[in-house]
Amino acid sequence: MGDVINLRLVRKQRTRDEASSKADRNRRLFGRTMAQKAADAAAKTRIDRTLDGAKLDSTSDTFEK
Repeated sequence: MGDVINLRLVRKQRTRDEASSKADRNRRLFGRTMAQKAADAAAKTRIDRTLDGAKLDSTSDTFEK
């Protein structure tokens, strides 16, 4: 006779394996690492800070009427 297996456990394992392969496929297609996200956020912050520092103050016009 063959080995006795629990079909419920086999189905659960198959579902986990399918979910894992789908997640892996989605990570490769759409995902970015946390390091990439952090680098982009730091670059955006640096650019915003640079632009804010270069803004001209509109209240200090020398040609006021």
